[in-house]
Amino acid sequence: MDFTFTEEQQAALEAAQALFADVVPDGVPSPSLTPGAVADDFDRALWARLAEADLLSLLLAPEHGGSGLDAIALCLVLREAAKVLARVPLLESSAAAYTVQTHGGDELKQRILTRAARGEAVLTVAAHGRTGHDGAELAVSARPDGTDWLLDGAQTAVAWAYNADFTLVPATAPEGRTVLALVPRAAQGLSLAEQTSTTGERLGELRLDSVRVPHADLITIEGAWDFLRDLLTTGTCALALGLGTRVLRMTSEYTGKREQFGHPIATFQAVAVQTADRYIDLRAMEATLWQAAWRLSTPDRTAPGDGLLPVAADIAVAKTWAADGVRRVVQTAQHLHGGFGADTDYPLHRYHAWAKHLELSLGPAAAHEEALGDVLAAHALG
Repeated sequence: MDFTFTEEQQAALEAAQALFADVVPDGVPSPSLTPGAVADDFDRALWARLAEADLLSLLLAPEHGGSGLDAIALCLVLREAAKVLARVPLLESSAAAYTVQTHGGDELKQRILTRAARGEAVLTVAAHGRTGHDGAELAVSARPDGTDWLLDGAQTAVAWAYNADFTLVPATAPEGRTVLALVPRAAQGLSLAEQTSTTGERLGELRLDSVRVPHADLITIEGAWDFLRDLLTTGTCALALGLGTRVLRMTSEYTGKREQFGHPIATFQAVAVQTADRYIDLRAMEATLWQAAWRLSTPDRTAPGDGLLPVAADIAVAKTWAADGVRRVVQTAQHLHGGFGADTDYPLHRYHAWAKHLELSLGPAAAHEEALGDVLAAHALG
């Protein structure tokens, strides 16, 4: 078996490394010192550079201005973005656009995808439901009204809700099936209530009061929401891996320089054992991430064969490791940095805040362990 990345995937990685090389995590006020959001908007300058480097269109087909790559390529870029805490909706916009391409109608594709590829249209996803614990599709109802549809309900913690041009909203139709509606930010009946993430970024509670959506802006194909949620979850695992990798490197650099009793503390057995454990966490996060991303990139991902479990099992394993692993990495880093780790002039506290957000985003480890149990109960192994 060959586990190396393709030339195209490697090219995307190298482009991302070059682009993020000069991005610094301290570009906005510290969330520890800011009562509200750290900024009103995402990093538009970085967004423009991502568009120029064709990193916003990795998953889109060439006819829409994209590169036609897969989830693995996107995860490689996301991993690099998280190392510098890049403040852009790269995951949300890429996943939403790819879902429109895969499951949307021709009219919707023509109207949205080329603009999304250029960075001219920013997309996000309402993925957390009303409370963050129940299915997002249950928080909004969709009912037909002539040739249009009406949406009612609320979604919490929508990333970049105040800045995205469109939000892809999962909703439950009268017959119980899940649909996806592309809702413009200025839609009549849509309102936002400001929320703040642990990262200090501004989120929005999305409230929908009989919001009218044309039928052309609705995705009704079965499995579209599962597809989008799986891609978002896998991308979140890539972000957690990138963040954890950078934090462990920071810890290694610090403990290699910090001396006690005339020796670098990295030479102390207790420190070495803790960092070794966190390295093992990162390798497990990496292995399970690429397994999930590979399954997402495989055409028969929804049809288990040869004794394979559904792709949902691999994603549940990856998110379980990502959630627990990134938490352990930043906690160990804070411990080994001592009081220096809490210094707001040093970026480690930012990584800790982002790690907590990633740990809980789209479900903590316990939720995905439960989901894995459901999959195992429903499918025989071997």
